[in-house]
Formats: sequence, structure tokens, C-alpha cells
Amino acid sequence: MTRTLASLIHWICTAWLLVLPAAALYYLVNIDSLAALASTNLALPIQWFTVGSGQWYALWGVTVLYLSFGYAGVWYLRKAFRSFALGNWFDAENSRSLRRFATLLILQGAAKPIHFGLASVILSLNHPAGERMLSISFGSNELILVISGIVFWVLADLLVEGTKADAENRQFV
Repeated sequence: MTRTLASLIHWICTAWLLVLPAAALYYLVNIDSLAALASTNLALPIQWFTVGSGQWYALWGVTVLYLSFGYAGVWYLRKAFRSFALGNWFDAENSRSLRRFATLLILQGAAKPIHFGLASVILSLNHPAGERMLSISFGSNELILVISGIVFWVLADLLVEGTKADAENRQFV
């Protein structure tokens, strides 16, 4: 059952690695769709009618850069779960992959306020002087990302200890 679940997680990660670039290209080509998405989802007092196409492309670039942390993290998570699905539980490479995933998860949680701040600056560039804004937000979602990253880091360390114990047990047999 565990190997089946690991295989399922591996395939979900693989699908995500295919969907995210396709979505990014879709929003690059259809920048108006990004504008509609941002104007409905960003809780910012932006004068949306003043935002130009250059600002939307800049927002797209900043967002893709922000999402690249998560993208790379899913790549390493996929790698670890592929190995788990093959039955390689105590492997140093799995530990490295999980540590990299944890590091990137922590970075994505920490980068969210920076992304939100850059988005608010980019979108308010056309506002009159004195009405431009820098809005930074750090909420429970970002905290959950950071804490989850720390938990995965600890699990990766436990996997290293398990690898050592497995190697030690093989010497006795």
C-alpha cells in the first residue's frame, strides 16, 4: 500500500510539473486572463484601469520567479517518491531530495511576502504620486509552508539516521 501511495504521489508531482509551465505559458500569451485573475484575487486597492500591459507582463515575470521555488521543490519531491515507489526507503539520495524540497518549501513561504510586495508596487506604478503602494502580507498560509518545510527537513534527517541503521544492520547479517 505504501509503495502504491508513493507511486501515486510521484505521478501527481509529474502531472504538476507538466501543468505549471503550460499554465504559465497560457497566462503569458493571454495576459488579459492574468489581469482578470489578479484583479479578482488580489485584495489590493489598485486602480485597475490604470494598469498597463507592461505592468501585467512584469507581474507575470515576478509570479513565475516566485513559483519557481515551488516548481523546483516538486521536482525533488517527485524524485524522492519515485525512489520510495521502487522500494528504496533508506537511501541517501532520498534524504537529499527531501532536504532540497524542504529548503525550497521554506524559501517559497519566505518569498511570498516579497512577491506580494513586488506585485503591489508593480500594479500601482501608474497611480498618482502619493497613491502608489507597497503592501506586504505574511499570514497563516506562509507560516504553514515554512513549518511544513521544517517538518520535511526533520523527516529527511530521520531518513539519514534510518540509512545508517540499515547499513549497520546489513553488516551483522
